[in-house]
Amino acid sequence: MRRTLLAARAAVPPGEAEAAARRLARRALELPELTGARTVAAYVSVGREPGTRELLAELRARGTAVLLPVLLADGDLDWAECGGPDALRAAGGTGPGTPAVPPRRLVLPAVRPDPARLHRYAAVCGFPDDGRLPATYPHVVAFPLAMSLMAARDFPFPLLGLVHVANRVEQLRPVDAGARLTYAVATGPAQPHPGGTAFAVTAQARLGGETVWRSTSTYLSRGPGTGTRTAGPGTADLTVPSRRESWQLPGSLGRSYAAASGDRNPIHLHPLAARLFGFRRAIAHGMWTKARCLAALATELPGAYAVDVAFRAPVLLPTTVRFRAERAGQAEHSGDAWAFDVRAADGAREHLRGTVAPLP
Repeated sequence: MRRTLLAARAAVPPGEAEAAARRLARRALELPELTGARTVAAYVSVGREPGTRELLAELRARGTAVLLPVLLADGDLDWAECGGPDALRAAGGTGPGTPAVPPRRLVLPAVRPDPARLHRYAAVCGFPDDGRLPATYPHVVAFPLAMSLMAARDFPFPLLGLVHVANRVEQLRPVDAGARLTYAVATGPAQPHPGGTAFAVTAQARLGGETVWRSTSTYLSRGPGTGTRTAGPGTADLTVPSRRESWQLPGSLGRSYAAASGDRNPIHLHPLAARLFGFRRAIAHGMWTKARCLAALATELPGAYAVDVAFRAPVLLPTTVRFRAERAGQAEHSGDAWAFDVRAADGAREHLRGTVAPLP
């Protein structure tokens, strides 16, 4: 039942959630227990929890002292008075409404890619069969570890409804397709975000004692916005694209990528499942879109590089999208730097924007 209720709550459009928060505030403020209270202990809602920020702001406007729980540096809980909508003043406190993500790490030792799975992955993403791991393939090996961390009972955000908003991959050198890699995946701290609360999941792959691959995936738990939006990769629009391609994406793409990657989130598999989460049709995996962009640039990429992408808008399947890329960068070896994007066929909607930068 809990999973059903969390899924239903995650599917509520932001506008309806905000209206419900206003109704909640009005009703609570009418309660006699709050009318004459001088001090109120409360909490700051996060993610898709019923909104409390408007209620807390009104209580403070009335002169009521609002106490909120804070996590201290030693892991203990305490109370602190809310000093304003964006700050708590408590020595060692974490700040308002930003829950503590358990700092955990999982390791998967000495894994060799399954040749059949790797072949399916390369085929669905468009990578050449050149005997090397595609730069995005380690992500699919590390992904089950990330899911285990985020599915833990004490993880502060519901897994259903999390949005993958950005991803950075660093290929520190080419890796043979048959290499045995040891993976380590860890959770990072939560950060305020204009769309709710964001947190990072980091991963690395080691060959022997050498780190050969790293990634950072940024996820968003939607809710009342806090913090300042940071600039994403390639914030300037492309000016002189030298590469242009049109991709026809079938309705079965999500199922094909799920079979190769293991990411079987229902929003990618069937329109009926996607509608439960507010989408009219199934949507393409963001990491497929990123992988397809790298495959399109495969012959242009250096041996060591970092690729950053921001996922701007979902790609509803089936559809046709257009890929564009241009040379970018001012640093040494800037000939290996690229900026790219993926847009709707008419160019009106941007689905993804990214950059490739060479690494030393």
